[in-house]
Amino acid sequence: MSDRALVIVPTYNERDNISTLLARILEEDPRLEVLIVDDGSQDGTGALADEIAEREPRVHVIHRPRKLGLGTAYIAGFKWALERDYAYVFEMDADFSHDPGHLTQFLEAVEDADLVLGSRYNRGKVTVVNWPIRRLMLSYAANLYARWVTGLPLDDSTGGFKCFRRSVLQAINLDAVKSNGYGFQIEVSYLAWRKQFRLVEIPIVFHDRTEGQSKMSRKIVWEAIWMVWRLRWRTLTGKI
Repeated sequence: MSDRALVIVPTYNERDNISTLLARILEEDPRLEVLIVDDGSQDGTGALADEIAEREPRVHVIHRPRKLGLGTAYIAGFKWALERDYAYVFEMDADFSHDPGHLTQFLEAVEDADLVLGSRYNRGKVTVVNWPIRRLMLSYAANLYARWVTGLPLDDSTGGFKCFRRSVLQAINLDAVKSNGYGFQIEVSYLAWRKQFRLVEIPIVFHDRTEGQSKMSRKIVWEAIWMVWRLRWRTLTGKI
């Protein structure tokens, strides 16, 4: 097995960010490659990603016809990675809320873990920049709620900056993952934990996006609220 690592970046109307983001990721470590999963961006994000991929062999692009959701974008990326020779697979946002400078820390941490999660609330210390207090309180409370319902021993289970060993994704039934919004992050981590993989959190600084619009919606919030109870019920009934 090689030590190649794939960074999956779902995009929807991220043209202003994508060129700089790709350059920043690739300069962090020669093992890193990037897979853009574009959901039919209307601003030309997908076309620009194609142009970059033509001259940079470490950049790859999947085009989807329309906005199909964060969870399904990552599932498509996971399957793409598993069909190829990648040892590690990252999740990462396209809007610079996740600093590419943390990527090397993930690669170091995953040497002694199976799933490394970037935490905004590691050991009670909050490392979030530019969020309004209402959004911060909602996020923090959501993590407490998820831990209370599921028992998942994480300070930040809703974050989307992660690094998986290949073996974790191979062990999870990706077709059975039902969440598609931010609840997806809880569900995948929970499934890895229940299979007794080693989960480790490392502190990251999370910056609220300065370009474009947030993807958060009321539907996404409610999906996450009910999803954790579904996970608990499936565990109690022996289905997980």
